[in-house]
Amino acid sequence: MTDRSSPEVVIVGAGPAGCTLAALLAQRGVACVVFDDDKRPDLLVGESLIPGVVPVFRQLGIEDRVAAMSVRKPGASFFVTDGGPRIHFSFKNVEGHLPPYSYNTPRPELDNLLRLRAEELGARFVHARAELVAGVEDGEPVIRLGAASLEKAGLKAEARPLLVDASGRARAFARAMEIPAVRGERNDVAYFAHFEDFDHDEVEPGQVIISVLRAGWSWRIPLPGRLSVGIVVSKEHSKTLGETPEERLEQAIREEPILAAKGASARRVSPVMTYTNYQLLSERGHGPGWVLLGDAFGFVDPMLSPGLFMSLEGARQLDACVFSKGPELLKNPAALTMAMDRYSRRMVQWHEAWTELVRYFYDGRIFRIHLAGKNLAMKPSPFNIASVMERHSTFHIASMASGGYTRSRYSRGLMRMLARHLVWGVAEAENFCVRDVRRQELEKAA
Repeated sequence: MTDRSSPEVVIVGAGPAGCTLAALLAQRGVACVVFDDDKRPDLLVGESLIPGVVPVFRQLGIEDRVAAMSVRKPGASFFVTDGGPRIHFSFKNVEGHLPPYSYNTPRPELDNLLRLRAEELGARFVHARAELVAGVEDGEPVIRLGAASLEKAGLKAEARPLLVDASGRARAFARAMEIPAVRGERNDVAYFAHFEDFDHDEVEPGQVIISVLRAGWSWRIPLPGRLSVGIVVSKEHSKTLGETPEERLEQAIREEPILAAKGASARRVSPVMTYTNYQLLSERGHGPGWVLLGDAFGFVDPMLSPGLFMSLEGARQLDACVFSKGPELLKNPAALTMAMDRYSRRMVQWHEAWTELVRYFYDGRIFRIHLAGKNLAMKPSPFNIASVMERHSTFHIASMASGGYTRSRYSRGLMRMLARHLVWGVAEAENFCVRDVRRQELEKAA
């Protein structure tokens, strides 16, 4: 456990990224303080987890507690509306290098657990909003804690702890220092809520369903006693569904055949939450005395559920690149900069890899690869090579979507090869892609 001495690290934000880092630092005996403004919504996107988070839960010693509050997740299914193909990925395919399961978890409860675990290990929390002062020194953007926050953290005015921005989508440091960001290809909006009596009988218990709709896509996530249902559409199409988030979610469920029948007797038991600002990555991940972590660094897309994984993986990578090297690294500016560069490169690589993988689902290529693989496996071949190839491809696709081989050059190259050269005899990818119906209607009218 850490002591209450002057902290070497100050973390701004007590979400999953900040609390995971605080717990990892506490395990190393690194004194840190977490500023927690105690502002949390009732619902949070990111309820469906991937196997890649389970090793972090084990490292923190909390997997049993996560399991107790969650529904065990055996895999994920992907449907295309109007009788299109269906893909069922089982996490058993990744057994050997990742746990063959994950969890569907109510996020506020999970976030509270991560915060509690950090406190149990000795991390200190300040229940206040951090006062930040941005500036420029020697041509570099810098950020410091204000006087009141320094005092609350137990720091002297001249103290220069390492500041970690774990403020999530608020992106406190980047906004204060006006650090630009690169936006991704999509600019969608999601509406989601929890329902009771929303049928989920097409897959085995705990399996998540992602559906390509006539407009946009949807998720269905089994949680204890309820189902999380969300729809993701373009901002233009959302305006055709109603005036309020409640109207838009309910109208989308009514007009999408793949959802309407299953939700005919459903009852909404939570507010409808809105989720925007989909794909974004800061152009700079660190600077003199500061570093970005989790959503404050960047966010990918809710498709394939990489969000919480990236928060926990970011904390793990920052710990591995910086704090595993010993306390002297923080006192050596040149060595610290090199370590931060290494961390930033890794996180950019993670973002690029997830973005590439998500694109296969948005543009329909993943369904085309799946159908071609099924056709190939049914054809006779010497030594059953076709079937072996199909299983090999399924293993790598599942491993990439599970947070295992996501960055693997071989796996990514295999996906590109499959998409280009092994898709003969199946419909074009555009038949399975995520569409913007409103945009298509406007194009036809023109």
